[in-house]
Amino acid sequence: MKRLLRWIVSIPLALLLYALLALLGGISLAWNLVAMLLYPVLPARTGRALGRRVIALAYRAFWATASAVGMMRIDASCLDALRDERGVIFVANHPTMLDALLLVARLPRSACIMKADLMRNIFLGAGARMARYIRNDSARTMVKLAVEDLKAGGQLVIFPEGTRTVTPPLNAFRPGVTLIAKLAQAPIQTVFIDTESPYLAKGWPLWRVPPLPIVFTLRLGRRFAPQPDSNMLLHEIEQYFRHPMEQRATDAQPACQQSRAPTLS
Repeated sequence: MKRLLRWIVSIPLALLLYALLALLGGISLAWNLVAMLLYPVLPARTGRALGRRVIALAYRAFWATASAVGMMRIDASCLDALRDERGVIFVANHPTMLDALLLVARLPRSACIMKADLMRNIFLGAGARMARYIRNDSARTMVKLAVEDLKAGGQLVIFPEGTRTVTPPLNAFRPGVTLIAKLAQAPIQTVFIDTESPYLAKGWPLWRVPPLPIVFTLRLGRRFAPQPDSNMLLHEIEQYFRHPMEQRATDAQPACQQSRAPTLS
């Protein structure tokens, strides 16, 4: 009986979640159709700036809507002071599929490194090409394009785990980000994404309703200067991420546990 009641209560929550996902898909599809027409005719510099700002605005509107209806609680305001800073690499952990959307919404100068097949996606491809997001199918080309973008005043959002976290608290970091920093002489700003929600973590289906509200908090960490030994710097940054995340996992105090947002299941 209790299980049946829980299932009945979850129906309107599921419908609201699906409506939000449909809204996000509709916004993405509409903009990509527009971007498909604008991409061939706009100068590269204009297209890049416009494309990134529209994507940031669209995601920010989506997060605001999700928060207004009580499905999510998001605190990413720490990024606002850095939105116009030029030539910065933002490095974050990667607990869910939503992480890039969280950062890009607050950083309208930023580019993401994307899987090549997503550049052909009807919901993402044209907008990503117009914004000059960076494909990852060739490591050499990826590094070259990222360095050029940073030197031109752009920002780069990158997740060194390479994929969503599989082995908590953190996957091993993949090389690339510190080499880009070295070649572009760009600082690396660390960002911690904190969430206890399983939604869209590795293995969580898109349509499965999680405990609600979904809570995300973003925190700025240490900023690292580029170093001649990029491999050593990569190891240093990984250890910097790993240590406090392991501490939070094993040494959480009761006060921290009590500060969690209430959930529905």
